[in-house]
Amino acid sequence: MAINKKEFEILCFIERNNGEKLSQRKIAAGSGLSLGAVNKLLPHLIQQEWIDIPETKNVYITKEGLTELEPYRVKRAVFMAAGFGSRLVPITLNTPKALVRVHGKPIIETMLDAVVRAGIEEIYIVRGYLGEQFDILKKKYPNIVLIDNPDYKESNNISSAMKVRNLFRNAYVLDSDLYLQNPDLIRKYEYCASYIGLHVDKTDDWRLIMKNGRVTGMKIGGTDCYQMYNITYWTEEDGEKMEKYLPLLYQSPGGKENYWDNVPLDVYNKEFYIEARECKPGDIVEIDTLSELQELDPIYRF
Repeated sequence: MAINKKEFEILCFIERNNGEKLSQRKIAAGSGLSLGAVNKLLPHLIQQEWIDIPETKNVYITKEGLTELEPYRVKRAVFMAAGFGSRLVPITLNTPKALVRVHGKPIIETMLDAVVRAGIEEIYIVRGYLGEQFDILKKKYPNIVLIDNPDYKESNNISSAMKVRNLFRNAYVLDSDLYLQNPDLIRKYEYCASYIGLHVDKTDDWRLIMKNGRVTGMKIGGTDCYQMYNITYWTEEDGEKMEKYLPLLYQSPGGKENYWDNVPLDVYNKEFYIEARECKPGDIVEIDTLSELQELDPIYRF
């Protein structure tokens, strides 16, 4: 029988911190579970021989525990990086938005480093505007496969998703213009399809619509909600659905004007089960405008 979500989160946290001294309180904080849930589950995980806590109090995941996690391993990461980034003009006149440097480092590299750190070897980047500039990334990340999207000018980002619709299975699909400050958000294992969200009192940006713990849509603006970040994960099953439904929306009247997110969060939402994976303030910085870039890195205050 497959492990449940709470068991999964504890095993994931222990795997990332294997061999460290981990108090129950630290495991609770790192796994996002209550202290009571951790206190209840740890004896069960020991009994199943999925973890081991010797007298030294160092916590280890066992070979059997790794076997339980293996079906949830992330196989690949796919970056959407074809757009122009008009709101960052003049910076993007000569540089794709994803390659704009913040504190000396291209934005996309903050996520690429996290992907590599998580042991995800298959990496794809869909490029369009000034696409040849992405070639430089292969020096540092030789596993990268660059995929051209010549349709980026005539359509929304759904055209990029169409180029990689067969790669959504067991994959992170990420926007390339997110400045990632918490690399632990990219994990070796994921349990279910998800969008990362930041709980906020109010936002004027895109937010996730939630019902009974499930993501049922997206909308601009709201209160007491999850602000939406496009670091997403898709299971084998949901990846197959994306491959099926993306062409249906893309080829429909006006379909090219859609975001690819309109497939799982709008038109075909009932076909998916998606959760919000919560991040903390400062984990991710979304750079949409020149003023936001200037606030993050003073070098652009010209």
